[in-house]
Amino acid sequence: MKKFLFDLFPLILFFLAFRFADIYVATGTAMAAVVLQILWLRLTGRPIEPMHWINLTVIVVFGGATLLFHDDTFIKWKPTVLYWLFAAILTGARLFTGRNLMRRLMGDKIDLPDRAWNRLNDSWAGFFVASGALNLYVAFSGRFTEAQWVNFKVFGLMILLLLFVVAQSLWLGRHIQAEPAAHRTEGPDGEPRA
Repeated sequence: MKKFLFDLFPLILFFLAFRFADIYVATGTAMAAVVLQILWLRLTGRPIEPMHWINLTVIVVFGGATLLFHDDTFIKWKPTVLYWLFAAILTGARLFTGRNLMRRLMGDKIDLPDRAWNRLNDSWAGFFVASGALNLYVAFSGRFTEAQWVNFKVFGLMILLLLFVVAQSLWLGRHIQAEPAAHRTEGPDGEPRA
């Protein structure tokens, strides 16, 4: 839970800064928060995950362009670029290197057949593509205000992610393989024991 809140830190500060100021102050606040995250991880000796570096790069580029040109178009593109980048990484790794990154990430926790791993990887890539497209619709369709887009970015995308994770968990439950016999031991009564 601590890690989850730590990762949400820039998003929470973005939301609060927007509520008390405007999109430009919120953008600068989010940029500073991501830089502070990286510094904190480095100073405490904790691992800096690739996702942190990707997020830092995207927020500095798109947030920097927002502040430099005083144009909120760039920061509104940021979630879409980040999500589509994740989708491209998941899909590209599987298609061009044969590596399933979801298996690499979760393979030591659950055992799935190859086909299920591929579906899991592809469904996450699809989720990221759809979320990125939805962000563009809310940001640029003209049907929503800037405040509504901020609420969607902070809460809507988070709710969609949580719903997707729940759906994935239910789906995974049907596909998890039993523990291989080589990993099981028998108790004194001859019954299998984990």
